Amino acid sequence: MYVVAIITGQVRLRKKAFANLEDALRNGGLQFCRQDPDVERCRRAHRNDMENIFPFLFLGAIYSLLDPSPTVARIHFLIFCVGRIIHTIAYLLQLRAPTRSVAYSVAQLPCFSMALQILLATTPYW
Repeated sequence: MYVVAIITGQVRLRKKAFANLEDALRNGGLQFCRQDPDVERCRRAHRNDMENIFPFLFLGAIYSLLDPSPTVARIHFLIFCVGRIIHTIAYLLQLRAPTRSVAYSVAQLPCFSMALQILLATTPYW
């Protein structure tokens, strides 16, 4: 997410497409307070990362409290990270379909697995 935020800023500077009036004035004038399709794509990729990574962090923290096998936990975390990195690259570089959706689906597998294990571990307390 941090890298995508930096990329978004760099694309804004390169395309001279600023969201705020003060930034546009500092970088050439009011005409640069505008939207650009490439900047918007970066913003959507960043928002998509946040929509998926924050819930994963929550699930991962709760899952870790269940004292899972360290190897299995690492596999869950690795699959998610690789899937999300591929998804973000596919989003930013506009790679052919279904690259992005496959990467998304792969990254969701460990989330579903962890959520299921959390539910199963907490069912006796219902």
